[in-house]
Amino acid sequence: MHQVFERLRPLIRGVVRHAVWVLLLAAILSTLGVRQAINLRIDTDLANLIPPEYPSVQALERLRETVGGESEAAIAIQSPSFEANKAFAEAIIPQVLALRTEADDENVFQRVEYRKETDFLKQNALYFATPAELDLLENWLDDKIVEARLDANPMFFDLEDEEEAEPDSVGEELSAIYNEIVSKEYPISDDSLTMVLRFFPAEASSDIAFIEHAYAGIDDVIAASDPASFHPEMQITTAGRLYRQMTEITTIQQDVLDSFGSGVLAVLLFVVAYFFYKSYTARVGWTFRGKVFLAELVRVPILAMVIGLPLLMSLSWTFGLADLAYGQLNLMTSTLGLVLFGLGIDYGIHFYARYSEERASGKSVIDAAETTFASTGQAITIGALTTAMALFVLVVADFRGFSQFGFIAGFGILFALMAMLFVMPALLSVFERIGLLNMEASASSMAPVSKGGRYPAARGVLAVSVLAVVAAIVFLPRVEFEYRFGELEPTYEEYEARRDIVREVFNDRRRRNPAYVVVDNADQIAPVTAALNAKIESDSLSPTIDRVESLQDRFPMTAEAQAERLERLAGIRELLDDKYLREDDSEDMERLRLAASTERVLAFEEVPEFLREQFTSKTGELGNFVIIYPLHGLSDGRQSMAFSDDVGFIEADDGTVHHAGSTSLVAADMLKLMQGEAPWMVLATLVIVVLLMFINFGTLRWTLLALLPLMVGILWMLLLVELFGARLNFYNLIVLPAVLGIGNDAGVHLVHRYMEEGRGSIRSVLRSTGEHVAIGSLTTMIGFAGLLLSFHPGLESIGQLAVMGIGATLAAALFFLPALVQWLEDRGAPASE
Repeated sequence: MHQVFERLRPLIRGVVRHAVWVLLLAAILSTLGVRQAINLRIDTDLANLIPPEYPSVQALERLRETVGGESEAAIAIQSPSFEANKAFAEAIIPQVLALRTEADDENVFQRVEYRKETDFLKQNALYFATPAELDLLENWLDDKIVEARLDANPMFFDLEDEEEAEPDSVGEELSAIYNEIVSKEYPISDDSLTMVLRFFPAEASSDIAFIEHAYAGIDDVIAASDPASFHPEMQITTAGRLYRQMTEITTIQQDVLDSFGSGVLAVLLFVVAYFFYKSYTARVGWTFRGKVFLAELVRVPILAMVIGLPLLMSLSWTFGLADLAYGQLNLMTSTLGLVLFGLGIDYGIHFYARYSEERASGKSVIDAAETTFASTGQAITIGALTTAMALFVLVVADFRGFSQFGFIAGFGILFALMAMLFVMPALLSVFERIGLLNMEASASSMAPVSKGGRYPAARGVLAVSVLAVVAAIVFLPRVEFEYRFGELEPTYEEYEARRDIVREVFNDRRRRNPAYVVVDNADQIAPVTAALNAKIESDSLSPTIDRVESLQDRFPMTAEAQAERLERLAGIRELLDDKYLREDDSEDMERLRLAASTERVLAFEEVPEFLREQFTSKTGELGNFVIIYPLHGLSDGRQSMAFSDDVGFIEADDGTVHHAGSTSLVAADMLKLMQGEAPWMVLATLVIVVLLMFINFGTLRWTLLALLPLMVGILWMLLLVELFGARLNFYNLIVLPAVLGIGNDAGVHLVHRYMEEGRGSIRSVLRSTGEHVAIGSLTTMIGFAGLLLSFHPGLESIGQLAVMGIGATLAAALFFLPALVQWLEDRGAPASE
């Protein structure tokens, strides 16, 4: 590396001499980058974080193509008049269903949930019950007959009569099933004052432009229909899961911009204050001169431009490339603007600080730039290349949260390095040439630099450091992973207020997070259903499937199935006519008798439209998919992965293989993929760092000396994670390889300067390079700390872990490394040998 930079000396001299042309070229590239980068959008669809060839992703895409969007748009209508609500609903339904997409002029929504033919369903409800539900009902009736028989026995004495009766959980479940089949005629609340319409989209619902267009169309329809004309107190609220997705995307985009703005401002203020200090002391040393102070204060904006402009240029190149490569950002890469700004400034600080030292020593602009480029430029290049290569390791990952982060961040580091090595010297040259900067010191300010001095309390610092390392190793098994998706999701107060209105009507706990198996033809339904039911029966220790439904289960399609259904209904009528139940005229029993009264085969045309639509594809085909309902909520990643293990791969008895699709299954695969790849990515990153460090230093001793602060710092970071009760999660796992790449910079710079200065110089190295290292790491921490202001817990956790990691590696470099060097020197084994 040293020989490379020696050969590049003419290049940096040319940059200084032709600074204007260098800046012009950089400006042109930045303009092109900005024009490209403005097209970037943030994609929150988890399905796009794993490769498209994954079965869960393909199944989800097929589901979206066949069934349509999983989410819905809801319109809540509230007024004191049910009739007014009903009239308004019937006025807007045709208009909303007539909405067309902008891109291809297709229907925005394919169906609406509104009125149900409840009279027909009340008389035939059990005809539409699944075999599993009929089994549950028959068992419940058998138990009721036994209970009634015992109650009728005068010799029977129930010891539990005096105790509080346990709730009839099976009866409650049967009641829920009945209400699900029959439901209310209109989707209204218990007081009939709130009506909710649910519109289901014809297309995938992750496209923010599609969602915004859909709600804009709904708002236009509502406004044109004039709700007040139906009732003066009528209020309309738009909601639904589509609304949540729209809220999530727009809020995150604004949050990222706000975090970027506040973080950049904090970093710039911090760095400008530091630069102001360096510029002032370069001119007059530690003496106070009012005119110089005021002159430097006036030039503070120039100092901000010196560091900020090259970095902003590098960001424009980075995100222009990101748009060309991916066309969008994911949740993890959306934070990179702030991160790269804080990280890139590190290189600028080292370059500017060394340049100011060289100018203070009396060197000319071109000589100061050349010396800085050949010395500090080499150190920051090694650090940047190590960081970039460590990040580029992530590109090979299948998990796109890793691969895209590695690609964009890696090139961002290289672009920031190029900007600081070439654009910054050009800026410094121009600004000094026109008098906006004057960094040449007066003779009185040039003081000799003390080289000697021991690092104080080296043994004590080493002892404490080693104890902290031991504690970190002991606590390492206790570091936990956060599987609960809900803990990583933000709270959208406006959306939740709207959702609460909808929940007055819909609270579909039995229908939460279903997975779908789309088959090629209806003949494959039975084998798939049988395979899933066999799984339910065999998995008694850790069941994940609640029930399986298909149109064939709800509505018998063949003559054999129809005969079987009528036979079972006849058997249920016999149970209800048992002498021990015959006298039971309770409301529940009367509803059951009416629901079981079907004695003929029902024609498909008689099936209520709302029930047919649940099993109808966008193309109008019937019955070509199976719906699988999970037994447990899938907000916990462990439950989601267990459910995925059971339904992600289904092999039917006929030998066909099927894959279920849903966003929850994609999220489960994402967790599996990330957990499987993360250890290998961290290991590969560490190997790259070690190799590059060895190539740079040339000897194992120097390499180990520069690596030790990184390794000690990583262990300290994990100790802090445990002490502060933080957890690793699928957002902040990306920080681990990033910290390995970033955290090595401090050790590289300190060891490089120590190599230059030689034995006995560690204290003076800390006073010079140690200051630059501290400022550089602090700016990187401030960059990541901007994420601590994020309302999104997942993004906040990235900032939290990064601050801990970079802070820990900095502490190890400033305390552990000098103490170790001093201890080695005291033992007569200097690292320079």
